[in-house]
Amino acid sequence: MHLSDRITGGFLVLLGALAFWGGSRLPGVPGQDVGPAVFPMVIGGGLVLCGALIALGIGRSFEAPEDDATEALPGLAGRLGRYGTLAALLPPALLLFYVVAVEPLGFLLTGAAMVLVATLALGASWRLAIGVAVCAPPVIHLVFYKLLRVPLPEGLLAAPW
Repeated sequence: MHLSDRITGGFLVLLGALAFWGGSRLPGVPGQDVGPAVFPMVIGGGLVLCGALIALGIGRSFEAPEDDATEALPGLAGRLGRYGTLAALLPPALLLFYVVAVEPLGFLLTGAAMVLVATLALGASWRLAIGVAVCAPPVIHLVFYKLLRVPLPEGLLAAPW
């Protein structure tokens, strides 16, 4: 069953608006600029924006036309052949790896390893995968440490801030 992009985009707009509204109703924390309302409001705003873009069909021209339904799957699923459905086990495996490795290795090294494996599994080139694995964990650590004030494990490699 295929749903129209207008229906799915409209659903995302509605879901995002509800998340934004629900987040705006959360009470602030005295003495802090950033409270519990920020995260659901940011996620809700992003959902509204993405849903509107989908509903309006913006970006559809960037998609490759589907010529053949038997086209090979990208990334890890394509390399696994008839066992391609096992690629769906990668995200839970990465989460288990995070739980086990984050304390001894620290967030930066664990995050870099996870991003590297995930991008390669999705079919990215080594150059892109390494670039994202080097850049993404420090940015995420900075957001958690400075904006949300959530300490992350340092492990072997401490963040410079």
